[in-house]
Amino acid sequence: MTYRNLRFDYTGASILVTGGSSGLGAGVASAFRDAGANVMITGTRATSDDYDEDFSGFRYLQLDVENRDGIDNLAAGISDLDILVNSAGVVMSSLGLDEFDPDVFDRAVAMHLTSVFRLASRLQPCLGRSRLPGGGSIVSMGSMSSLFGFERRPGYGAAKTGLLGLTRALAVRWAKSNIRVNALAVGVAESRMTRAALDDRAINAAVLGRVPLGRHGTPKDVAGATLFLCSDAASWITGQTLIVDGGFAIAGDPRA
Repeated sequence: MTYRNLRFDYTGASILVTGGSSGLGAGVASAFRDAGANVMITGTRATSDDYDEDFSGFRYLQLDVENRDGIDNLAAGISDLDILVNSAGVVMSSLGLDEFDPDVFDRAVAMHLTSVFRLASRLQPCLGRSRLPGGGSIVSMGSMSSLFGFERRPGYGAAKTGLLGLTRALAVRWAKSNIRVNALAVGVAESRMTRAALDDRAINAAVLGRVPLGRHGTPKDVAGATLFLCSDAASWITGQTLIVDGGFAIAGDPRA
């Protein structure tokens, strides 16, 4: 993944991207790999052979982020890490589940918030040993659900909102370990999770009508922001949430 007017160099860096087997996580993982990093990705299937995608250049690790023991075991097997990107997760309604069911709500929060804290905590010693310019780095994927209320996503929205508070708390706590912690609040970007919505003409038109830049995001847009936040160009940035949404969050009603 290349950018016309800049180049990131992560040669030799060790990166872990949860959910890197698909969607925005896959785009981030590919960008780090193309920048020279050694990239580990996680997915829920047993092996990389269980996917149709080509995972050449990645180390594949199985991880169900709802499984605490799985998180602990994965972290125990990693001794060298510079960057952690938390991208695993799914909107429960896309699985036909109702997040207003308390049990489903709990699953959404476990998947998108408590698992992030658990994995980051387990990997904190490794990240603290990073020799990257700017130190070790964590970037977590928030969303517009971090900023707005969406009726069908109480669990997802609560978790993604909590993720911003967690980002600030960890940034303060782990600054003394030379670890920076930031988040992205991502708008509607093209991925497997958003495909059904974007294929709906009415929904697609409504979303684009509020995006000043006039297009949906792409994995490349999210990857670029992630690589920047982990670079030495951002070495004095921590505890922040960078909104990557084409202007959706600052635009008023286009009908006004």
